[in-house]
Amino acid sequence: MASKALSLPNILTYARIVAVPLVVLCFFIEGRLHGSDTARWWALGLFVAASLTDWLDGYLARIWQQTSTIGRMLDPIADKLLVAAALLLLAADGTIAGWTIWAAIVILCREILVSGLREYLAELKVSVPVTRLAKWKTGTQMVAIAFLLAGPAGDRLVPYISETGIFLLWVSAIITLYTGYDYFRAGLRHIDV
Repeated sequence: MASKALSLPNILTYARIVAVPLVVLCFFIEGRLHGSDTARWWALGLFVAASLTDWLDGYLARIWQQTSTIGRMLDPIADKLLVAAALLLLAADGTIAGWTIWAAIVILCREILVSGLREYLAELKVSVPVTRLAKWKTGTQMVAIAFLLAGPAGDRLVPYISETGIFLLWVSAIITLYTGYDYFRAGLRHIDV
């Protein structure tokens, strides 16, 4: 049991969880919330590295046949922590503002609701597999957040980085809504009212 918990795929998942406060910390290095260019580049680097572990841990677990219960449990939690913390940070920083806050709210609400549904269904011994579209949803969220973390610092190098991030955030919110509906439709068959 201990060897599976300390397998490389699981260590990558743990690293993704550890990266969450580090990404946020980048914006607080100066003692207050401040998304300086340096803070943004550091946060982006950590976020991209953590996002890549999402793909890599699953890939390694499958090819090395090191899938584990703790890995299956922590992997989606790590994703949700990383996305939620980054969205909250970007909202606090003002990168996500106005109507775009609604895209972030849709994403956060769906993640919480689907997590609750999965927990309820797990008690009933019902498994709801992750769909290919749900994997695309996570990927789109990660790419959108990466663009938004670069934000104004990225805009100084390449025009429209922030706008591209906002557009991708809305795209991911739409995919998020659809996949959330898909999960609830599948889960409703097992819920006694």
